[in-house]
Amino acid sequence: MIYEICNFLMQLSETFSFFRLVNYITFRAIMAALTAVIVLFLFSRYFILFVHRRCLLDQVRETGIDSAFDKRGTPTMGGVLIVGSVLCSMIIWGNWRNPFLLCSIAGMLWFGLIGFYDDMAKVRRKSGDSGMSEKCKLLLQGGFALLFAWICVGPYAPLGPELATKVYIPFYKHALVDFGPYLYGLFIFLFLIFVTNAVNITDGLDGLAITPTIFVVGVLGIFAYVEGNRIYSAYLYYPYLRNAGELAIFGAAFLGAGLGFLWYNAYPAQIFMGDTGSLAIGGTMAVISVLLKQEMLFPLLGGLFVSEALTSQIQDKIGVRWIGRRIFYRAPLHHNLQHKGMAETKVVIRLWIVSGILALISLATLKLR
Repeated sequence: MIYEICNFLMQLSETFSFFRLVNYITFRAIMAALTAVIVLFLFSRYFILFVHRRCLLDQVRETGIDSAFDKRGTPTMGGVLIVGSVLCSMIIWGNWRNPFLLCSIAGMLWFGLIGFYDDMAKVRRKSGDSGMSEKCKLLLQGGFALLFAWICVGPYAPLGPELATKVYIPFYKHALVDFGPYLYGLFIFLFLIFVTNAVNITDGLDGLAITPTIFVVGVLGIFAYVEGNRIYSAYLYYPYLRNAGELAIFGAAFLGAGLGFLWYNAYPAQIFMGDTGSLAIGGTMAVISVLLKQEMLFPLLGGLFVSEALTSQIQDKIGVRWIGRRIFYRAPLHHNLQHKGMAETKVVIRLWIVSGILALISLATLKLR
């Protein structure tokens, strides 16, 4: 809104030349982050009270960890605050004609709605294990993933035909590998579903998922700024992605919303993000990674999410179903660490540190090739 208004005023008279600031990505990114934080702080108290009054409270699942039962009755669906803050910020500071922004917001809203329905189902049935069925959830996720994959490799690809089916390999110069439309489309489909559910699995302790999200989105925002700048992308041997800089603004808004939400989600949490938040975050990160051609970087950048998902799936699919016994004491990773006697706050902070280190290494790939 402000972006469009300022550009309109500049066309009327040179008197409004001050408004040229909106054409600087760095300025809009800073303002988008601040706006998201302010919006979240303004509405969070009222939202938490509203959730309490409506008894939209977290339904505890059986994890084998006794401390989990101390959190019964904590308000859930805090992802509405995150998504709402980001959306308000981008309405003010975003360029809604940008295809990168439209794809990212569509992913955030679609996966957020899936999570919202799942949270509501759990509340209605008063059970953390009785939400939307896994088959239904995967079907809805797969529908968006299929459409997004078609957009990315089809005639309307936002990156153009030259880059549409190519993937960037970290640590190598000029490392764009062409997968072809069918293989790359399948890769995008599986990537979106995996990343989305990986974040959902990670969201099990107070503040555990939101801080690594801030690290990941922050790094992706820097990549967006570099790849959307013709000079920086050429200097660092990255493909120039016209208009991709808008994702730096979107990432900044997400970062601001994440910081604001952490204020209420840090131990002991006043509100949980629920599947509304975790699925929206996972879907957003997956879409941005694909648009920036950084899918191969995600196993490093989002290493915490990947390890959480792998330990969970190895335990469930290979251990319990195939072998007939547990491979880990508990799964996913954070519950395994708790089972070994580590306090929840120590588990969370140490995993934050690991995630931060992985983010720094990922950022170093801008130059290390």
